[in-house]
Amino acid sequence: MVVRGAAGRKIPHSRVFECERLYFMEKGSAQVTATAIVKNVQNFVKLPDAEIAKTLADNQDKLNLLDKQKARWHKKCLCLVEFENVTELSPLAFEHQGNMDDWLIWEKIEDVIAGTSIPYNYNHSKF
Repeated sequence: MVVRGAAGRKIPHSRVFECERLYFMEKGSAQVTATAIVKNVQNFVKLPDAEIAKTLADNQDKLNLLDKQKARWHKKCLCLVEFENVTELSPLAFEHQGNMDDWLIWEKIEDVIAGTSIPYNYNHSKF
């Protein structure tokens, strides 16, 4: 499970759904090296402090957060994404573009793989 949080709704909040495919990169690398399928999604808005702590604690067995990470994700809007069927991929070179966030929504992986990428835009972000 991964957690995303912010003071207000931000990608991927309410924009990732069960059965969708996720792709993962190791932080600091420029390669996509794993994929998984979304199993469950929990979206929360305007959580009071006690509910933020409870939500993170209730999911700690899947999140495995360190205390520093718990403080980092102590946000009023949370998106928890549980995934399954993690599969290692032969590394795919990711073509980073200046306007990209750290969570992207696209229709096919080739849109951001070096040699096949297209200019990234937010047309499918559904804000």
